[in-house]
Amino acid sequence: MNDVNTPKGLTTTDAVVLKKRRKGIYILPNLFTLAALFGGFYAIVMAINARFDLAAVGIFCAMVLDSLDGRVARMTNTQSAFGEQMDSLSDMVSFGAAPGLIAYVWALKDLGRWGWIAAFVYCACAALRLARFNVNTGVVDKRYFQGLPSPAAAALVAGFIWVMTDMGVAGEQLAWYMFIVALYAGLTMVTNVPFYSFKDIQMKRSVPFIFIVLIAIGIAVINIHPPIVMFSIFVLYGLSGYAIYFWRKFKGIPTSVISTSTDEPDERGLHQ
Repeated sequence: MNDVNTPKGLTTTDAVVLKKRRKGIYILPNLFTLAALFGGFYAIVMAINARFDLAAVGIFCAMVLDSLDGRVARMTNTQSAFGEQMDSLSDMVSFGAAPGLIAYVWALKDLGRWGWIAAFVYCACAALRLARFNVNTGVVDKRYFQGLPSPAAAALVAGFIWVMTDMGVAGEQLAWYMFIVALYAGLTMVTNVPFYSFKDIQMKRSVPFIFIVLIAIGIAVINIHPPIVMFSIFVLYGLSGYAIYFWRKFKGIPTSVISTSTDEPDERGLHQ
């Protein structure tokens, strides 16, 4: 017998069981997400305290942690809708708000309204990029990102600040350069330019011994001078999408990474 307040199709006993059952969250992947969020928060605090080198390091640490939470979730079979939403919110803070605020405090504030406009454009583009990524996850070619991923955009902004701070150059001397970097990183996030995602690399497969040697060499090269090496890597990556785009145009290959159209946002006609 069903009670009047019991959902249709459920007995009173079933309803009581459902009420008692509490939904939980997976701890391990969300710990990585929270740690990445802390990296962005730490970066903002360090920027306020004029420690821009540590602010940049906070962004790069958030990048590493952000790359791990999804992998940990897949490896431990602990994916969840909560984790996906948490990851997006963390990315918005660490790779959207934090780099924009750091850039503004470091240099853009000296440009007046142009400075905060550049910082806001970057932040807004990061939000749009993340929203579009969530909507188009099921229809984008997994080998590519649609537009510059937000962690890479944050690395361009933070890397530029890190390098210049390490060289002893004050932000006010490079305000317009920061303006250009912020706009380039922000607007490239919302383009349809394809950026290689490296998602087709299978970490569980066996690899030749030389691959491990190359990783060791890469780590050694980064340690020569982390600010310059890391920034150079992301500058090359930030330009690689346009190289892929124009190469595909030249070869007559479709430049779109969208396989089908979606209703929100309307992608029809944008990926010819």
